[in-house]
Amino acid sequence: MVPRVPVPRAWPHRLRSQMRSATPRAVGGARPGTLDALVRLARVPGPDETQLEIAALGAALKVERRRQGLSVKELSARSGVSFGLISELERGKGNPSFSSLHRLARALEVALPQLLSRLGGDGMVVRADERHHLPETPGADAPPVRELLSPRMQSNLQVIRSTLPVGFTNEGRPFRHLGTESVLVERGRLRVVHGEREVELGPGDAMTYGCSTPHWWANAHDDVTVVLGSVTPLET
Repeated sequence: MVPRVPVPRAWPHRLRSQMRSATPRAVGGARPGTLDALVRLARVPGPDETQLEIAALGAALKVERRRQGLSVKELSARSGVSFGLISELERGKGNPSFSSLHRLARALEVALPQLLSRLGGDGMVVRADERHHLPETPGADAPPVRELLSPRMQSNLQVIRSTLPVGFTNEGRPFRHLGTESVLVERGRLRVVHGEREVELGPGDAMTYGCSTPHWWANAHDDVTVVLGSVTPLET
C-alpha cells in the first residue's frame, strides 16, 4: 500500500487533488508510489523535468541534513533508509518511494510537506553551496558537472554552469529540444556543432542558437572548460 502524503495548501489545486487520488498503480510507465509517478501525474513535461525534481529534492535533503550536522551514515541509521539510497538521492539520482521520503523526514524531525515545499528554493537567491546539480549528460564518456544557477522552478529561464572534463563530447547523442540557448565560455575552449555549422569558442566568446536543431558540445581544450549557459523554452 502506498502511504498517503499530506499535501501543502500552497500547491496548485489540480496537483493537490491528483496527489490525494493517486492509487498504487503504474503511471505512464513509472513505478507506483515513487516521486517519478507523482511528477507524471502532475503532467510535468519530459523526463528531464522529473530528474530536476529529484535533484531539487536531493539538494533540499542535503541542506537540511548538513544544517543538523548529520552525516549520511547517521541519517541512514536514524531513518532506516539505506546509505546508498540517501547518497544517490543527494546526487540527484534515483526514484525514491513515498515511504522512504516519510522515513527521512521523520528522522530529520521535519514534516514531509515542509521538506517538499523547499523544492523551489528562495525564489531569487541561489547560494553557492545550494546549487542544484543537474543529471549527467546521457551517453557522455566523461560526464560534465552541471550546476543550476537560477532559482529552481521560479521562471522559464535556466542559467547553468557546466564544467566539462578533458575529453568530453556528446557527439554520439546530440541535444534537440524546443528553446533558445546562449552560451559563454568562461575558461578553456568549447567546440559547438549546430546542425551543419561548427564553431570553436574561446574565453569570452558567446554563441546563441535555437535548440530544435540538433547540436552538441565538445571540450576542445587540454584542461577543463567552463561554460555559462542560459536556456529559455521560447524559440523564434
